Amino acid sequence: DADPNKEMDLNGVYLLRANGDLVRTPIDLKFPNGIALSPDEKSLYICVSDPKNPVIMKYEVQPDGNVANGRVFFDATALAAKKAPGLPDGMKFDVYGNLWATGPGGVMILSPQGKHLGTLATNVPTANCAWGDDGSTLYITANHNVCRIRTKTKGIMPGVK
Repeated sequence: DADPNKEMDLNGVYLLRANGDLVRTPIDLKFPNGIALSPDEKSLYICVSDPKNPVIMKYEVQPDGNVANGRVFFDATALAAKKAPGLPDGMKFDVYGNLWATGPGGVMILSPQGKHLGTLATNVPTANCAWGDDGSTLYITANHNVCRIRTKTKGIMPGVK
């Protein structure tokens, strides 16, 4: 954050409107990182890659595209306290509304209510994940590796039914 080459003086979340206007949202987080829209596009999820506050936030998307009523969806502090490598970062949804989010230890699988269902343990810092092939393959960037795992669920992939 203190890198002299940093081009902006603050970290933020921005909304690009259809007309081309770029608007900074009122979200005030120290290290916002990965973002995802819920399958119904009514909620915005933001991973916070802050070692002192590793959480996933959830916001209500308003009719004008802005967000409101932010709350902690999942607190990864306990996992990070166990020295599991990584912080909340990339995330994707499956067809059941479960959130697959990278974080301490690997890829956390969270129910639509924010319950931690389990973790795909990579045991290295894990940054991103994406659904591929027919939607039942999860690709994961884990440190210097790209991994793939077949799942019993399918992920939501824009443009794929």
